[in-house]
Parts: sequence; C-alpha cells; structure tokens
Amino acid sequence: MLNTHVRPVRDLRNNYPELANIIKQHDHVIITNNGKSESVLISFDDFKEYEEFLHYRYIEEKLAEAEAQANDPNTKWLKHDGVWKKLREKYEL
Repeated sequence: MLNTHVRPVRDLRNNYPELANIIKQHDHVIITNNGKSESVLISFDDFKEYEEFLHYRYIEEKLAEAEAQANDPNTKWLKHDGVWKKLREKYEL
C-alpha cells in the first residue's frame, strides 16, 4: 500500500535512515521547506517504473499522432526507395 509522508527538509540531514526505510517500503516522502512542498523522495525502483510509464505514454501519444496522420487523406506518401533517397541526400550518405 502506498502512503505519503510529509517531512521537513531538516529530516534529510537529521533522520535520513528513517526516511530511507520509508521509501524502501515504496512509500513517498514529501519534503517541505518553510511549510511549502519542495520535493518528493521515492525509491529508485519506483523512479524507474515512473520513467518507464512516462516513456510508454509518450510512445502511445506519438503512435496515435502517426495513426491520425496516416488516416488523413491529405497525407503524402513516399515509396520505399524515395525515403532512402531523401535520407541519403539529407545526410550525405
């Protein structure tokens, strides 16, 4: 179960082992400075999972854009050889 804890910035210095144990349990810690939310501590595994999620969302968005463009009757299509020709010209290959 995911819990969110709110801690002052001084706990990073004074109580880091406790904060580390909290994030190892996949809970999140909101760090405040002068009573205002400033940052969030999460486990590295949770961070990787979040980054992967964002990457997949980006890919899905780009695929949806490509599909919409492919379905547009005004889209100009190039033949396979034409694509390679343009790439060779552009990158001087």
